Order: sequence, then structure tokens, then C-alpha cells
Amino acid sequence: MTLASVLILLVLGGAGTASAHAALRSTDPGDGAVVATAPSRLTLTFTESVALLDDSFRVLDPENRRVDTGEAGHGPGGARTARVSLPPKLAQGTYVVVWRVVSADSHPVSGAFTFSVGKASPTLAVTTAGPTENPATASLYDIGRYLAYLAAALLIGTAAFIALCRPADPAPLRAPLLIGWWTLLGSTLVLLVLRAPYETGAGPGTAFDPAALGRTLTGRPGIALLARLALLLAAAFCHARLREHADPAGRVGGRERLVRVVGGALAVGLALTWATAEHASAGIQVPVAMTSAVLHLLAMAVWLGGLTALLLSLYRAADLDPATVTRFSRLAFASVTVLVVTGVYQSWRGLGSWDAFTGTTYGALLTAKLAAVVVLLTAAALSRSWTGRLAAAPDPDPAPESAPESAPSPLPHRRALRRSVLAEVAVAVVVLVISTVLSGTLPGRAAAEAAEGPATAGGLPVASVTTIPFDVGTPNGKGKVQITLDPGRVGDNAVQAVVYGPDGGLSTVPELRLSLTLPSQRIGPLDARIRDAGGYWTTSDLTVPLAGTWTMKVTVRVSELDQVSASARVRITG
Repeated sequence: MTLASVLILLVLGGAGTASAHAALRSTDPGDGAVVATAPSRLTLTFTESVALLDDSFRVLDPENRRVDTGEAGHGPGGARTARVSLPPKLAQGTYVVVWRVVSADSHPVSGAFTFSVGKASPTLAVTTAGPTENPATASLYDIGRYLAYLAAALLIGTAAFIALCRPADPAPLRAPLLIGWWTLLGSTLVLLVLRAPYETGAGPGTAFDPAALGRTLTGRPGIALLARLALLLAAAFCHARLREHADPAGRVGGRERLVRVVGGALAVGLALTWATAEHASAGIQVPVAMTSAVLHLLAMAVWLGGLTALLLSLYRAADLDPATVTRFSRLAFASVTVLVVTGVYQSWRGLGSWDAFTGTTYGALLTAKLAAVVVLLTAAALSRSWTGRLAAAPDPDPAPESAPESAPSPLPHRRALRRSVLAEVAVAVVVLVISTVLSGTLPGRAAAEAAEGPATAGGLPVASVTTIPFDVGTPNGKGKVQITLDPGRVGDNAVQAVVYGPDGGLSTVPELRLSLTLPSQRIGPLDARIRDAGGYWTTSDLTVPLAGTWTMKVTVRVSELDQVSASARVRITG
């Protein structure tokens, strides 16, 4: 329960916008394009295949009214494209397109872009797609994902430790088996119920909508979760049947081979439910990637879950045969070897280039994971050393005539092994957390592919929209400024700022200034140098040098004597 609490705290402490995996490569018409004649359809092209939702497209006209569109579908480019038809004779002006799809690895992707017919409107239609993701739904779904990974490691690793390391006293390991099974069952049910609102960005209250549940149960992520539930029920049934034939010590007499075969098949099946719905299911070399993902997850579970089982045995088992510790040491070494081989392949597949390793969020997280793994391997080497000493130590109660006078007692070795294994488990939790975050982060290869295209929009969110209220302190001196940074990422950004009065209508002010400061790096203030463009303020020359949480300060002058400054924080991604 302590490990679970740590994971929950880490999730809640770092909850934020989820990173999607399919990146928008291009749009037709292009983002910001001005076309002479109204297009008959809109087409979006992504770096990987996407699934469509009932409300994948919202198109708003220059008056901020929704345009009636056809049903969304895929274009000639196949599943990597999303297309919707437009009505004929669109009016002149600027249109806002808000879109949302689900990438092949089950993560929702959303954003927005604009195009103009004839000429750009004096002011853009102001809209949001609703929240990119509902914070409550996103937090609950992320907690479910973390707990599912933790439970799988605990369940598979403990079962493998019992079957392959054959502890003399398996009684202390029944509790982690049950905890792992029930936690994985519960988290899977939560993920299944929340899948529909997670995809659409809706609140948890819509989770039990029959139509939404129906769509979930027919989609690939929903089918994978249903398969996981079926495998868990099968595992419980097999465990109950096998216990009927167990001897009083808890061993399965004469059926060890059957236990290993059935358990191995169920473990592979569980691992497949992740591989079919995440990174491995999209991109290049899918069959190889799926195999690698399954092996990687199983090796992780056998090693990290087995560590927990070993730790419990060291503390609670009435008798721990040194041979059991030696068997686990060999099993852990084999697991680490598999992790290294599959990890190198998955890193290459996810990054694609050295620049992606050093210049993307995925690369930074991978670096952190590698550093944690190095610490974990160091702790593992120390554990192997103590394992060897424990195996070489004499029986604690030998016959007096056979006990070497200088032979040390195995008890100090066992205590030292407890401490080193405890350190391994602590670092393993960190590795597991980073691994789960990696599974929800845009791979460097996809980010590079998106950057090659002409579109500036991709990922979550496409543009950063910030609303800053202000109050000059005079009658009718209240209002708000809505600032859009496009694309809202490091590098060159276009800025559009619109001022609204106390009645919510557009307001004209004689002066508006905007600056950005990054306090954590002592950068700024950077003057955006926005200019009045006739009803709104804009510039296309703002360069944001670093990712981070910036302070956006706006100064509004409403008359010759009255002005006020207000600030808000805005997140700039890498």
C-alpha cells in the first residue's frame, strides 16, 4: 500500500495536460491560409493512423457561429487522414476549425487552426473546443493507468517468483498476489468506464452514458481492456483449481510444469493488452515492436514484482532457502538482459535521431529513466553480492562438530540483503513511474515527422489561449484580454490579443502592451511588441526561447490617464 500511495501522490502532484502520440503533419487548407474560393472539404494529415469521434470537427464562421458540416471520415491517405465536407458558398472571412481525434495508440489528440476565404476577417471568431481534457477525468484516468502498471508488475512478478524461484514458505506472498489481482481488476474497470469521456474531453459524469459505453466496447482500446478483464478472470479460475491440488505446504504437487505454462500464457496475454493499445501498435515495424513491448513489460514485471516478493520473503517468511534467493538472482539477471535489448530497440524506434534524444520531452524522460536504471542496476549488483554471501554461509544450526569456527552467521547477510533489496524496490518505483509517463508522451520520431510538415499545429494543445481579467478601478473599467500564442511552443510564435469590455463585447483601447517572463531561468521580460491591427492586436515576431511556465503580463490603457497591468501564467511546451 505504501508503494501505491507513492504512485498516487506522484500522479496527483504532476497531473497536467496529457501528451498525445499522433502529431498533426498538415492541414488542407493550410493553417492561416487565405484561399480565393471556398474549399469543399477540410483534410488533416497525421503522423500515424487516427480514429474519429462523433464530434471530431467543429467549424465556426467569422461571426462565431457553427457551420453545418458532413460526417467526418478518412481521406484518400487512409487512416492517417481525417476529412469533413463543408457546405457550398462559404461567406468571406476567417474560419476557425477545432478538431479532436484518437491516435492509434489510444491517446486523444486535439487542436485548432484557421483559414480565410477571400480575405482575413478584421477579428477572428473567438472560441475554444471546451477543455482539451477534463481535469477530473484526466487525473482519474492517469491514476488508473499508473495503478494498472503497478498491479501488473506485482501480480506477474509475484507469480513468477513463486513458480520459478520456489520459496519454501510461499504464505507471505498470497497477499501481494491478491492485492495485484484486485488492483488490476479495479483499475481496468475504471479505465474501461472512463475511456469515453477521456477520448472526448468530457467530465466523469458522462462515463455511464450507454451510447458512449457502446463506442468504447467496440473500439480497440475498449476491446483490449475487455480482454484484460477476461484474462484476469481466467487467472483467478485457474488459481482456484490448482489450489485444490496443492499440498499442505502450498506447493502444487506434480503440476509445476502446468502452472508455468498456464501462468506464462496468461502473463503474455496480459502484456498484449498493453502492447495492442499503446506505442507499439502504431508507427514503424509494428510486429517487431509488439513483440519487443510484450517482452519488455514481462521482464519489467518479473524483475520489479519479483523484487517485492523477495523483500516480503526476507522479512516475513519463516524460512528462506538461500537457493531461492540464488534462483531469483539468475532470473533477475535474465530479465535485465531482456530489458536492455528491448529498451535499446524501443528507444531507437521512439527517437529516430540523436537530435530527438536531446531536444524533445520524450528524450529528456528517456534520459531520466536511463539514469534511474543505472542506479537500480547498481543496487542490484549489491544485492547479487549479498546473495552470493548468503548462499555460501553455513546452515544457521549446524552440528557442532561440522561448524567452522570462523564461519559467519547468515543472519547479517540476510539483513544486508533486505536493505539492498529495499533500495532496489524504492528505485524501481521511480523507474515504473517514468516508464508510465513515457507511455503517455509524444515520441521524438513523431515530433520530428510533424516538424517536417508545413503545419504549425500538432499535439495538445495546438495554440495557447490565455484570458487575463483586468480592472482599471473606474466605472465600466473592467474587462478581459484574450491572448492566443500560436503554436504555443518554443520558437517563433504569432500573437493575437482581443480586448473585451464589461458587457463581454469587443472593446477598443488606445494602447495594449504584452510581455513574457520566465522567472525560473531569470529570462525576460520579453516585449511582444504587439500592434493595433484594427480591432485586435497582433504580431508574428515573438520568439520564445525555452519551454516552461512563463508569466504573461498585459498592460491595458483605456484612456489618457487610466491604465492597469495584470498577469497570468502560461505553459510553453518544447
